[in-house]
Amino acid sequence: KWRVVFPGNGRQWKDWKQTSMFYSGNRIQTTKYTWFTFLPQNLFEQFHRLGNLYFFFLVVLNWFPQVEVFHREITILPLIVVLVASMIKDATEDYRKYRFDKTINFSKTRVYDK
Repeated sequence: KWRVVFPGNGRQWKDWKQTSMFYSGNRIQTTKYTWFTFLPQNLFEQFHRLGNLYFFFLVVLNWFPQVEVFHREITILPLIVVLVASMIKDATEDYRKYRFDKTINFSKTRVYDK
């Protein structure tokens, strides 16, 4: 399978050397995470959801003996289950994007030039 690339006109090639310093390469990258940023970035995104903040608030509230309704471990269980399920879903989606990007980046390319 070939990718076909049509270059623009000659005006864009004049300042190519100057503008090419700002771009790392000509590869496609649609993934959101790396190995090092997955856990902190995913947790940051998870706690921007109102439902996860609600469960976290219940967990924090149950650690005070005056307002404890359930056991501490029982309250943290739904939050952990939701976070782990969302992390697994996000990780599989990001891995699929990585594999697709890899096939696109290593495909043969035909460039039409004047």
